[in-house]
Amino acid sequence: MKKTILITTALTFMLLSCVEEDYFGKSQYGYINTIEVINQSGAASIMRDSLLVTVEIPGGVDLTAISIEKIEISSFAQSNKIQGDILNLENDDTIVVTAEDGSVYNWTIRAFVASETPQLDNWQLNDWYMTATNYYEPGEDAETTIWGTGNQGTQILNILATTPEDLGNDNLAAKMMTMDNGSLAGTFGAPISAGSLFTGYFDPDNIDLSDPEAAIEFGTPFSGRPLKIRFKYSYVPGEENKDRDGNHLSYGDACDIYALLEIRQGGEVQRLGTAWFRSDETQNEFITQEIDFTYGELDSSFPAYMYPENNNYVTPDVADFGLPTHITFVASSSFDGASFAGAIDSILIIDDIELVYE
Repeated sequence: MKKTILITTALTFMLLSCVEEDYFGKSQYGYINTIEVINQSGAASIMRDSLLVTVEIPGGVDLTAISIEKIEISSFAQSNKIQGDILNLENDDTIVVTAEDGSVYNWTIRAFVASETPQLDNWQLNDWYMTATNYYEPGEDAETTIWGTGNQGTQILNILATTPEDLGNDNLAAKMMTMDNGSLAGTFGAPISAGSLFTGYFDPDNIDLSDPEAAIEFGTPFSGRPLKIRFKYSYVPGEENKDRDGNHLSYGDACDIYALLEIRQGGEVQRLGTAWFRSDETQNEFITQEIDFTYGELDSSFPAYMYPENNNYVTPDVADFGLPTHITFVASSSFDGASFAGAIDSILIIDDIELVYE
């Protein structure tokens, strides 16, 4: 199953390979850039000015034995805690990060009980921030946002396939458009960019020319069991649906909008819940769409594209009662954009991505 995100990785790789970094002296930085712990609900809040990290933990979880699932710190720094170590968050705990120049930073790690009915941060999509390279991305800022787009891979071509859409009355939405990358990009097998919105982030260190999604880290920490996902959308597919070689396809383009509830532990990802909407129908006006979550294994009545890789599902008892550790949400203007296939000028606009619990 492919997540429909399109990034012009070939040209991005060319650009990055031309950049040289001069480094003088020893680094003074001792930041925690990313941290995830077991049973975390929602993205951690990392405040550099006060050296404070706060994480949401669901009620009923033993706070005295919270294991670190992932931690990333400043380059050249060292930490007294690594992946797999245990934090006692019944009260504040401390992670000590030592910068390359010897500066010591004592980070406070604090837990609070999460809501039983959590929503995605910025689910109304009203917050957008300006990046250092002068384009907008969803969220309050780069450090705290749970949202990503394919723009970081395409803006070097002056192509922004995902942009804020002003709906009036201080209401913003996300507009995704499948765009022509031009003849140069086409020679690298990347003729189009499909507009995309997803939970996760773009990691330029993982660019792989053979895999356009290798630089995407999908998903964000989450702990809740919603019954449905509800959103508002409009969609107009482009006129000519083509594959990456420019051949006309016998079927039209379609938008993809889906949410996956996952349990991630020990490097393994198991599917807990699935909610998926794919449509090739023209929808000029905004409408509200609701999609049910199906918990556990998908049977043969569901299309194959909804299945997880290697059919890796949770066990039936976990499907009935378990909480996810992560949610992956994806929306794209072309369902097969990850294979560089789609119709130029397909336009998807989405707003108010709400999780429904009753």
